Amino acid sequence: MSAADNVSLTIHEGETLGLVGESGSGKSTLARLILRLMSPTAGRILFDGQDITDLRDRQLRPVRRQMQMVFQDPYASLNPRQSVHDILSLPLRLHFHTTAAERDGRIRELFTQVGLSPEHAHRYPHQLSGGMRQRVCIARALAVQPAFIVLDEPVSALDVSIQAQILVLLQQLRQQFGLTYLFISHDLGVVRHLADRIAVTQQGKLVELGAAEQVIVHPQHPYTQSLLASVPTLP
Repeated sequence: MSAADNVSLTIHEGETLGLVGESGSGKSTLARLILRLMSPTAGRILFDGQDITDLRDRQLRPVRRQMQMVFQDPYASLNPRQSVHDILSLPLRLHFHTTAAERDGRIRELFTQVGLSPEHAHRYPHQLSGGMRQRVCIARALAVQPAFIVLDEPVSALDVSIQAQILVLLQQLRQQFGLTYLFISHDLGVVRHLADRIAVTQQGKLVELGAAEQVIVHPQHPYTQSLLASVPTLP
């Protein structure tokens, strides 16, 4: 069985597409294929009208600046040996010819955008809370001014109160910078707060796709109905 089989998706500029399914449903594999972190065995991947399916690493480099990813575990995705300043400096050094002073200015700007204090610049990941670490990950994704960000379960490792703060931040950043999101989650209750449309995957196949409210209120596929039934409700 393929991890992603005959899946066809279009993500419109400026929208948030929610990609939902249980663990093992192919969500993360699909995201990595879209970003060309994995190479597909069949099919095509188009980004902004350009076919990037067979591009080599050097050819992909300018495209990669436009496509970034925020991972599920903010601790595992940050280098524990680097300070926050060094973590945010790296993409700026890789993609732009900037001076140290220019990088410092850009990092201060990123801190403001994601709600971090300048005092956090020289701290290490283990010295930050989970919510702060995820803000660093978001800042790292924003550093190269992308158009498209894949959010792979970005709040599932956080406390519920912190989840809400990060979701609000993501909404604000999308509006401020005109970002396009692919928001991956196993939780329809989370996705409904952010997504314009929702795609539901099961065992590597796309089983439902529609406007967020339509999918939530009138789910058509039994799998979608079961996912909704598992969302906790207040008594």
